[in-house]
Amino acid sequence: MSLPDTVAEAPSSAPRPPAGSGRRRSEPRTYDFRRPTKLSREHVRILQIAQEGFARQATTILTSMLRTGARMELLGIEQFSYDDYIATLPTPVFIATFSLEPLPGKGLIAYPLDAAMAIVDHMLGGSGAGEQPDRPMTAMESTITGHLLERLLNELASAFAHITPLQPALAGLEYNPQLAQVASGSETVMVATYEMRIGSREPRATLVLPFSSFAGALINAASPQLSESALRKRQKATEALTERLSHVPVDVSVRFAPLEVPSADLLTLAVGDVLLLRHPRDSPLEVTTNDVTFAHAIASNHRRRLAAEIVPDPTGGKDPS
Repeated sequence: MSLPDTVAEAPSSAPRPPAGSGRRRSEPRTYDFRRPTKLSREHVRILQIAQEGFARQATTILTSMLRTGARMELLGIEQFSYDDYIATLPTPVFIATFSLEPLPGKGLIAYPLDAAMAIVDHMLGGSGAGEQPDRPMTAMESTITGHLLERLLNELASAFAHITPLQPALAGLEYNPQLAQVASGSETVMVATYEMRIGSREPRATLVLPFSSFAGALINAASPQLSESALRKRQKATEALTERLSHVPVDVSVRFAPLEVPSADLLTLAVGDVLLLRHPRDSPLEVTTNDVTFAHAIASNHRRRLAAEIVPDPTGGKDPS
């Protein structure tokens, strides 16, 4: 019986999908066994602390700059391939891409285009209500939006300071998801989904970060800081393990150099046949374990028993200790 490439995953603990996906929490999600989960629960917990801190600061910035009721609340963090994430976005959509110096790669923030236009309306003193234009922003609108995004990126850097230093900088705006190539299609990205409130609008936004850029920092952040007593216990356990390993018996062989023989010759071997070993008479034998040569020896005797005396490596390598 063969397993399918994808199976339905239980949705009980799954966060909400990215903006524009249209799926409900109660629907199952597919799990691709060809792309196993890289985000552990500990990684998600660390990211959640940073993302919730960013959401709180973003709420303050939105409220002060838009001069209206605003809120930004984290819904969940998920792992996607970049292609799978892009497929969840509508067209057009507002996408702001940014660099992650000193880390490699880029990130993006995406939310509905009408919400982006409403934000500009609020910043210009309007109400943000009513139908908004469904088109790319003008140069002036992009500049106004850029001021808000730069402040949000500064708060993102502060929120992630306990994980890794960041200096995100706005790279550009895009409205077609297929043109916002901040990662390769198969690259794993971390997608944080937010519920926003801007006046009477309640759009969803997503913040996308490349997993590969943050993998090392997340591993370091997840490592617990041990107390001195815990460190002493770990050191004693290491010493005990090392001591026990030095007494573990292993099979050791002393042999001539390996010989290749055609299978036909092996099948016709009979008593009295001579098998040429091709081993020079003055060459030492190989001392091996698990088919790995770790020393060389010559035939000898010890107390009326056949023995092997370890000799220097004939190839000039380091003598065995």
